[in-house]
Amino acid sequence: MKKHNFYAGPSILSEYTIKNTADAVLNFADMGLSILEISHRSKQFQAVIDEATALVKELLEVPEGYSVLWLGGGASMQFCMLPYNLLRNKAAYLDTGTWAHNAIKEAKLFGEVDVVASSEAANYTYIPKGFTVPADADYFHYTSNNTIYGTEIRKDPDVPVRLVADMSSDIFSRPVDVSKYDAIYAGAQKNLAPAGVTIVIVRDDALGHVDRQIPTMLDYRTHVKKGSMFNTPPVLPIYAALQTLRYYKMLGGIKELEKLDLQKAETLYNAIDASKMFVGTVTDPGDRSIMNVCFVMKPEYKDLEKDFVDFATERGMVGIKGHRSVGGFRASLYNALPLASVEALVDCMKEFEAKH
Repeated sequence: MKKHNFYAGPSILSEYTIKNTADAVLNFADMGLSILEISHRSKQFQAVIDEATALVKELLEVPEGYSVLWLGGGASMQFCMLPYNLLRNKAAYLDTGTWAHNAIKEAKLFGEVDVVASSEAANYTYIPKGFTVPADADYFHYTSNNTIYGTEIRKDPDVPVRLVADMSSDIFSRPVDVSKYDAIYAGAQKNLAPAGVTIVIVRDDALGHVDRQIPTMLDYRTHVKKGSMFNTPPVLPIYAALQTLRYYKMLGGIKELEKLDLQKAETLYNAIDASKMFVGTVTDPGDRSIMNVCFVMKPEYKDLEKDFVDFATERGMVGIKGHRSVGGFRASLYNALPLASVEALVDCMKEFEAKH
């Protein structure tokens, strides 16, 4: 039976990425060695990280004066690493979910944090609007996509200070004006590669302005200077990321990926909105994520939620159970997920609804 992978992360990867990465595990670059056992200092791997970096810059149209870093520790490491490097006196944060909340907690260890708005009281079912970012903040941080709650900010905010964003779960799904940002970071395990590597795009002239001493491994300048080779980088995930980036370029780049993602999201949201049984959890349709679609049963059908998960699982749907903070269901529609999988889920929903 064909499996339709809706896991929120680690998540679906393209067949192109999986096949080429599997081949490299057996024999990398015709070296007669696995990529799992080669030196990260070899010229063959240096070519991998150089090409991957160049493709990130090409696909996202990264301007001059920025570095692309390949780091360990996941996006959660960036919750502290970023303020360590950039927070001088005060930073502004928007609280839109669990990961934004965790980033705020870490930033408070390094300076004053102004939480300009929060939707926590409503269980993060919307994106706050109409807030003011203080002009004296060193930067404004937001989480562009909230995997647990299904909300997303799909345009670069206009604020009077420099921007920082956690784009872990929607990077490469829309064009981004990188020139507005001091830093963008993203864990790889949603739209890029297996877990184990995090990309950071950082403005070079934003570094070196804090008074505090920064431990060597947590200083962005260390990794800029050493080309992400100060210590052994996560070789396999970087190689997989390269395959994904090549695949994205083959498909036509970010604008083409966005078209496909919008089509998938529209297909599923239309089915939810037309349903007599299912209902979306995000209160403002304009805040809906195109990466993570969260929905539940209407109150009169609430007792059928487990039955639907079982029903869908029998038909090849995996990873659709919602996060415990929200309940219900979550379908993650990352770039590698084909439209056919979304259509299969919609058919499954309609069949279940007809039965009940």
